[in-house]
Amino acid sequence: MGFLASTFTWWNGATLGTKFGLRSMAKMGEDALGNVYYQGGKDTAGNPRRWVIYQGATDASRVPPAWFSWLHHQVDDVPDRALPPVRTWQKPAVPNMTGTALAYRPAGALEKGGKRATATGDYEAWTPEG
Repeated sequence: MGFLASTFTWWNGATLGTKFGLRSMAKMGEDALGNVYYQGGKDTAGNPRRWVIYQGATDASRVPPAWFSWLHHQVDDVPDRALPPVRTWQKPAVPNMTGTALAYRPAGALEKGGKRATATGDYEAWTPEG
């Protein structure tokens, strides 16, 4: 990413101002997607401020659930130390697929042909009395 892009655009990663401001903050960890997490300073309630610097697209659905809980002060320590190990039956989190070819489309959606199942006759529309 070029100097001008990092100076003026936030959607391509951290801006130059953010990178400069994070120099004095503590790097807390990194997730499997390459996102980097920082902590430092205090907010108005006295809680430590926490940040994520995304690797790639700036999309909040790319934060894994364990790190989400850390960012939102649901756990005090980083997920590797605060949470139990991942179970073998747990699936990895997936990003939000809305707007992609992998998005969920129910039966009857236009992208699936637009054919709904026929009514079974157990539905009766409400009509006002009078």
